[in-house]
Amino acid sequence: MTTRPRDGVRRVVTGWRRMAASTPAGRDRHVDLIRAVAIAAVVTGHWLVVYVTWGPSGPTGRSILELVPWTHPLTWIFQVMPLFFLVGGFANAASLTSHLARGGNGTGWTLDRAARLVQPTTVLLCGLAAGAFVARSLGAPPATVGTAVWLASIPLWFLVAYIAVVFLTPFMYGLHRRAGLAVPIVLAAMVGADDVARLGFGVPYVGTANYLLAWLAVHQLGFAVQDGRLPSRWRVALPLAAAGLAVLVLLTVAGPYPVSMVGVTGERTQNTAPPTLALLALAVTQTGVALSLRGLGNRWLRRPGPWTVVVAVNSVIMTLFLWHMTAVVFGVALLYGTGVLPSAAPGSAFWLLLRIPWVACLALILAVLVVVFGRFERRADRRSRPVEPIPGVLPATLTVAGAGAVVAGLLGVALAGPGPHGPAGLPAGVLATYLAGAALLELVRRHRRPASRCTTVSR
Repeated sequence: MTTRPRDGVRRVVTGWRRMAASTPAGRDRHVDLIRAVAIAAVVTGHWLVVYVTWGPSGPTGRSILELVPWTHPLTWIFQVMPLFFLVGGFANAASLTSHLARGGNGTGWTLDRAARLVQPTTVLLCGLAAGAFVARSLGAPPATVGTAVWLASIPLWFLVAYIAVVFLTPFMYGLHRRAGLAVPIVLAAMVGADDVARLGFGVPYVGTANYLLAWLAVHQLGFAVQDGRLPSRWRVALPLAAAGLAVLVLLTVAGPYPVSMVGVTGERTQNTAPPTLALLALAVTQTGVALSLRGLGNRWLRRPGPWTVVVAVNSVIMTLFLWHMTAVVFGVALLYGTGVLPSAAPGSAFWLLLRIPWVACLALILAVLVVVFGRFERRADRRSRPVEPIPGVLPATLTVAGAGAVVAGLLGVALAGPGPHGPAGLPAGVLATYLAGAALLELVRRHRRPASRCTTVSR
């Protein structure tokens, strides 16, 4: 009996080594490294930015960015969402072109690509709803439960945009094939025009479009890296990074945009809500840096040890991202609710010292969550096969309807706020909309015909 957990760990590690050893020789491993480093930065950044105090009425949380201004420049390092869209564009272009070359179509690719995102997300939402119901049944205050669910669901802000971009990939890749780098340039110009209208003339609502336009622009850069239109030669990459950094400094230090690349409550302008031209300048800087390190990264990852670690992280990357704020909820209760971690002045030396046990505890909690829920992500990957839906207009229409419901549901969850929302901790209508969309997408995936020439797409 005592050897079973050890045997389970050994099987998982053996599986990672087998996956690493079977990697095709032509795979760009640097892309996987960027994704792994980016998820580590996101998780660590979110954990470090949380400032918690515990009083008679329970926990109170704020962002350290609101309290300690000197932390704002650090967001240029920890704001790595542009890298996710860059790498996503690279991977989506590679898998889509492979799928189309084998006789598939855009609808079939979209269904299987979306399944890798929707299925783990469904597990998170159902888990949060079940946890909220149990907590409410045990007498937890509705406001506390609502705040906990809201905090745990913060990662869904990112997924709203990313899933929308994935669904648009077949169309946007067609534009890329025809116009290349002109597409992200035009998209960036549209973001700038929205900024001018919103910030310069007070035009309402126009900034909302930037939530899609900005991330589409970065995703298109990933297309250009994948097919070589944006080369990784240092003569191109380093000037690109330098130009992006110069524009970033000009727009933030000397211009109208805030320095922080993460939203700070109380600031008139934020760079992520909605995304701004300054955030795109950061994206260009990060793209240049990533390209300049591409050759070095690929050579280093030929070593089995580092590559196995990267493979292991990427095999549960959605689980790490989706559940890392749930780890914060448990960590607040365990460390601050019990008095193990005392309160400290934000930004003080003592507060910085306390970040060590804080991050270590959250890492342990997240590891447990990955062990429990990572299997659903791996199962979604194993089940993902680029086979074609039954031909006709109806499957494509149902795919669009399911995608719309999923995005609308996630957007509703993200906008719901920390207030109490019934026994599930989430608005019932919003949750039902998401689940209906996810079920519809799965229904279309199941009613499909095999495509003998298709094989599993790359992650």
